[in-house]
Amino acid sequence: SGFNSIGHMDTMLGGRHHIGHYKEGEEFIQNVFHVLFPLFPGKEKSDLSSCWLQYEITKIVQCLQTKNKKKLKAQGRKSKKLAKNLLKAPENRNHLSLWKLYAYLEWLLGNTDDARKVFDTALSTAGTVGLKSPQLCSLSLLYAQLEVELLESLEGAVTSRAVHILTKLTESGTYVPYSGQVLSVNVLKARKTYEHALQDYLSKMLVSDQDQVSDADQLVNLVGCYALFQYLTVGIDAAVLIYAQILEKLEAPGPQKCENTGEDFGIQNFPTALEAVTLLHANLLRFHMKISVYPLNPLREALTEALKRYPSNQSLWRSYIHIQRKSHSASKARRFFDGVTRSTKSLEPWLFAIQAEQMRKKLTDSVQRAGVGAIHSTIPETGLTNRIVALFEHAVQSENGTHCPLLWRMYLNFLV
Repeated sequence: SGFNSIGHMDTMLGGRHHIGHYKEGEEFIQNVFHVLFPLFPGKEKSDLSSCWLQYEITKIVQCLQTKNKKKLKAQGRKSKKLAKNLLKAPENRNHLSLWKLYAYLEWLLGNTDDARKVFDTALSTAGTVGLKSPQLCSLSLLYAQLEVELLESLEGAVTSRAVHILTKLTESGTYVPYSGQVLSVNVLKARKTYEHALQDYLSKMLVSDQDQVSDADQLVNLVGCYALFQYLTVGIDAAVLIYAQILEKLEAPGPQKCENTGEDFGIQNFPTALEAVTLLHANLLRFHMKISVYPLNPLREALTEALKRYPSNQSLWRSYIHIQRKSHSASKARRFFDGVTRSTKSLEPWLFAIQAEQMRKKLTDSVQRAGVGAIHSTIPETGLTNRIVALFEHAVQSENGTHCPLLWRMYLNFLV
């Protein structure tokens, strides 16, 4: 029944019933995975299993967004069955990334206790490598982040499960599940260990130029764990300080020459790490503002700086739009969007600028039409409409905008 049934096609209305995965497209994707599986050896097979589980997680997230409980239950059953089958394969049994995804899947489905058991099992089978293993750091970071999201305030956070996880990560012993308390002497030791590990890592990165990709991943996980640990045990300022120091280090100007070999090196090869650390920073500030009183400015500054550098990062744009909705003055945001769209070819700034104005229009419409009955149609709000049309016109004239079906569909939908 045509190409559009592969995967899923969101309609512009985004109604509850429209979003979903078409049956034929779903079958096609499942077949692709089944056909590919026998063709790969061990390591690649595990990576493919990770991709498959990530795909299942996107479907569960979609069910959560549309609040379709019936569909969520059915999808959850299918995804869990697949995850268990994948983990039974001999090459996957010690694959921490897969265990991490399975635990996350359980967490999203609301089975917090089951998810904790999976996390704990994975951590205790991982051995005693501690901070040296990128997979272990990544697993602990996700587990701690999910636990932190359950906190309602920072009171008593020092003895929370998240601190226990992050403390255990620094001890080179076997993981012991949380028993309800964290010793303050262990917290002090952990802080020292994180500090030294981060210093060692940065100095090692400055001299070695071997495996840059896994190094960048490990750096991000390490910074994430340390900053979250400081946030829970000291406070938001301590965490922000770590992010500031790392960003300063990663933004070191110009490549330097290595004395022995004369080769260029430096942390310029770490743009992905810089972007990921910025995202962690912004997310932590957003979370902190949710559970306690904190000024909006630090987050706004962090986001505007980051977006000038990474104009195509959708998560950062979403956060930016989210905080701009709280401010009554639109002019600052408009100037910012205007500046970014002029200085980059990427299409995301245009799409998000349009989305921000459409949200504003929706808000003014709802206010103007409240309790007036049929009269509202005689007082149209033209200013915002004209502005949105102008944005669409500029966007479709840009190099990438001309060839973007989504943009044209949004424009047509708006005019209708």
